[in-house]
Formats: sequence, C-alpha cells, structure tokens
Amino acid sequence: MKSVLIKDKWLDSPVIQGGMGIGVSLGNLAGHVAANGGMGVISGANPGYRQPDFAKNRREANRRALIAEIRKAKELSNGRGMVAVNIMVALNDGEDLARVAAQQGADAVIGGAGLPLSLPSLVEGTKTAIAPIVSSAKAASLICRSWKKHYGVLPDFLVVEGSEAGGHLGFSSDELSNHLACPLDQIVLEVMETIIPFEAEKGGSIPVFAAGGIYSSEDIRHMLSLGTSGVQIATRFIATHECDASPEYKQAYINAKKEDIVIVKSPVGMPGRALRSPLIERLELGQSQPVKSCGNCLRPCDPAKTPYCITGALTAAARGDWENGLFFCGSNAYKLDEILSVKELMAQLTEKV
Repeated sequence: MKSVLIKDKWLDSPVIQGGMGIGVSLGNLAGHVAANGGMGVISGANPGYRQPDFAKNRREANRRALIAEIRKAKELSNGRGMVAVNIMVALNDGEDLARVAAQQGADAVIGGAGLPLSLPSLVEGTKTAIAPIVSSAKAASLICRSWKKHYGVLPDFLVVEGSEAGGHLGFSSDELSNHLACPLDQIVLEVMETIIPFEAEKGGSIPVFAAGGIYSSEDIRHMLSLGTSGVQIATRFIATHECDASPEYKQAYINAKKEDIVIVKSPVGMPGRALRSPLIERLELGQSQPVKSCGNCLRPCDPAKTPYCITGALTAAARGDWENGLFFCGSNAYKLDEILSVKELMAQLTEKV
C-alpha cells in the first residue's frame, strides 16, 4: 500500500474506517485507527445520545459530544493518521455538525446518505478535507460539477460505495433484493473514468476509496489493482476491542450467520442491510413500534407514520438490546468470529498488500 496525499496531509495506510452510528464509531475507535496510520471516522449520527439532556436538547447535546469525541480521537491518534467525521445529509443538524467538525480541526468531513451539495460551504476557511460517498458515476459527476460551479472546489477524495455495504444504501430495494445492482468493480472503474476531466481541472489526482463488502487483504489488493488509492471498511471494525459500542453489540455480529443478513426498509425510505433481529422480525410481520418521543433528527421522517424510530432502534442496538435494536451490517458480517484489537486488525488488512 502506498501513502495517499489528501489535501495537505499524508495518509500512511489508505484504509478508512467507515462511520457507524449511533454510537458505534466515536472517538475511541476513530482515534485508535488513526494511531495505526489509517483514517478513523467518527459518526455524526446523534453522537450525543449518551448525554443526560439528549432527549430535550438533542442539537446541543450532539454538538457538545462531537467536540469531545474529536478531541478524544485526536489525543489517541498521537499525531498519526487522520481523524474524520461522517455526516449524513438527511440529518436535520448535519450541516451544523459539519461546521463543528471543521472548526474543531477534523482532518476530513465525509458526506453520505444523500448528495452533500452544500458541504464546501460548511468547512470554508478551514483546512478540513471534504469527500462525498457516491454509488454511481452519475452522482460523482453531479457533485463535482456542482461544487466547482458554486464553490470553485472539487472533492479532496471520493468514497465509492457498492451494494454490499451496511446501513443506508444508494440503491433501490429491487436492485438489492434481486441482485441487480452494478458490481463494485464496475462502479469504481466508471467513477475513476468520470473524474478524469475534473482531475485535470484540479491539477492533481482525486483519490478514490472503494467501499462495500470489503473484508480481507485480498479484497484490498484487488481494489488497488483497479487503480483505487485505498478502501473504506466499516463492519470489520465492529469486532474490535476499541469499538465504542457495547460488548453485547459486538457479540451479536460474532453470533450472526449468513442467512441472518437481510435487506430492510429504513423509516426514512431508504433500503439498508442489517441483521435479522427480533425488531426486524416483528416489522416483517407487519407489527409497528409506535414512536414515543421524536427528536426531529431526520428530514424525511414522519413520526406519525413511521413503523419505528430509527434513532431509538440504533441506540438500543449500540447498548446491546438485541430485542429492540437495529443492527446495520455489511454483507460479510457473518465472517466475523473473534474480537481483535485495532492494531491486530490493521495488520491483517495491510498484510502482503
């Protein structure tokens, strides 16, 4: 693996630990990934869920928590790697948290779960790198053209996410359920072809990181052979001692079998991949879980109509509540069979690459 220049900073090991919320990838995990030369990513999805005033003052609790998690990760990193924040476009306080991340010195802000068209304006005046997560060449081109036209900038790097990823996915339910989505290899090649003229405009490369179902050093080697600069991996980092979620959360993935991984419909209308937990089984039977209180966290969500509260379900999962939790995962989650340290995992991923 070769070091990758992102804006004005070198990433020694071009492995991005994907953002996982709620409460799965926070300062502890991100800081240890950075300390081992990678890019550790703090999830901006309600990082303040453990704050005592979260229910009544969600925005301020999230701001306060994000600042603390960035500082924690930076301290743990010992000046190595990079510390980034993942922001979902659908979050009602996403733009505010992106500004906070940049002001607090996050090395990068990665925008996903939608098109982060306003992201350049949120980091203006800082040294923070910016990158979108895209699932098609069309999306990559649209973002590049929009950022260039409105802000005079282009992405510092791109994360190209395929259909084998976990969490919210940029594909239709039909594409996912019937295996009709384009293979990651094809999407990556199309994106790299699409950005060639934008790289010419920029006068330098736009590093591409492949994501979605990447599990082993062999997978990484294959993606590098296609011309990518590196990869983004999320699910494997769940099974680490440093992952910020509870031990019970991690054990749910260790226990999972291949047939336990299913496509689910999120309350925000986007399909996703998750473990078939008791919550998912109840929803499959048509049983809804009424929202007891709404923090107005996601733009498309209507608490009067949603079958369950995704914030409540993800929070329950992070705390280890198997009965009521939503456990997002990548397609290879069933391969997890032991808890490693981040140092051990990074060594495995970069071995012979």
